This record gives sequence, structure tokens and C-alpha cells, in this order.
Amino acid sequence: MKRQFLFALYQTPRGKLLQTMEANYLRRSITVSCKQQQLQIGGLGWENEFVDFSLYRNYLILDGKAMGDAGALKVAAKAFNLPIQTESMDLVILPHILEFDARRFQTLREVNRILKPGGELVMLNFNPFSLSVRFQFLWDRKLADSWRAHFITKARVLDWLKLMNFELLTTAEFGLDSYTIAHGKFEFCFGSLFAMAYGVKAVKRQYTLIPLAATQQRRSNLAAVGLGLKSNLHRQDNHD
Repeated sequence: MKRQFLFALYQTPRGKLLQTMEANYLRRSITVSCKQQQLQIGGLGWENEFVDFSLYRNYLILDGKAMGDAGALKVAAKAFNLPIQTESMDLVILPHILEFDARRFQTLREVNRILKPGGELVMLNFNPFSLSVRFQFLWDRKLADSWRAHFITKARVLDWLKLMNFELLTTAEFGLDSYTIAHGKFEFCFGSLFAMAYGVKAVKRQYTLIPLAATQQRRSNLAAVGLGLKSNLHRQDNHD
């Protein structure tokens, strides 16, 4: 599936406003150190509006057509088969990738694989309930009947992230002239129906299981030591 719809939308008056709001949100969401490893899947061409490449020299853009800002490191590859080492990334950004990705579930699994424990994930998606987005999509589809998009609700995205042990940090809703950011748990409101797109920021959590068998074994050893001590004391009393 292609992303021509995304770039065509950014050329419209509402799309240009959406681009500005998304750039502001991404700029606020990139909180990792400039010395850490950052990955963006899917080039936009205006990354310099939310990333300073003179500081973030490890910022990598992965795109099948090597799209992206000229100041960034780029690699041409598929999102569902990332040529990146496991647990090597501190931040991953998905700007309008999943709704145009035929293998989006595999892409999310790959993102989960390459993120370090405690690594952050930031994604942008279109709101499937937005009438303006739907109208623009149906209009542009006349020019390319061979592709289609699968817009994803925010609730479904959060369910996917929860299954992969991601903890929600913030959500954003991009309206017609402004955007709002909410922290913590997502709560649906009537204003969500009018948002053109939404953003999600989450952190990867990794939990360590405590082996119960080892704890039981440790308790049994303590019991055995206690019995042995009692037996020795009893022998000393008899000897005296």
C-alpha cells in the first residue's frame, strides 16, 4: 500500500495545518538523549521541523524508497523485516505508517523487538471517524484505484500496545485548528470524532518473573539447618 494520500493531504490547507501540529507534537515527544539511538520508520521529508540533525546524529530514517530529510541517516528497507539488532533502539517513531502497511502487525512486532526495555514509541495515525480525512481519501482514490488504506481507531492501537506490554504515556488529538495532549489513561470524548488524526506515545515495559521454585528450595534448606542445630544441642546436653 502506498502513502501518496498522506503527501497529497499535506498539500491541502487543512493538511498543512495538520503537518504543523504534528511537527510540534513530535518535537515535544522526542525526550531521549541526542546520544541515544532513534529510528523513524517512513520518511516525511520535513523531519527538520521536529529534529535538529546537528544534535541528533544517530537519528535514522528507514524507508523503502529512502525518503526523508537530506540531513538524516537513511536506509532502504521494509518495516516488517527491520535489519536492526534486537533491543538496540531507544526511540521509534511511526508517522502514519500502520494505516498504509499491509503487514502492520508484523511491523509492530518488529518495533517491539528492536526497542530496548524502557524505550519509547511515538506514532501518528489518521482518525477513521474524521469526515474531512474520509472525503479526501475517497477523492484521491479516483487517481489510484490500486491502493487503499485501513484507518485504525485509537482504542484498537492501545489494545495492541497493551498486549505487547507497552505503558501509555500521552495521547494527542489533532483537530481542525488546534491539538490537545492527555497524559495517562485514554478516555473517549465527543471531541475525538472531529479530530483529523491522533498521536500516541508509549514506553516498553519488561517484567522479570521471580522463580518460586528457588524460593521454596531456600526455605527448605533453612529448615534443614535449623533441625541440624537442634540435634547438635540435644547431643551436647546428653553428653554433659
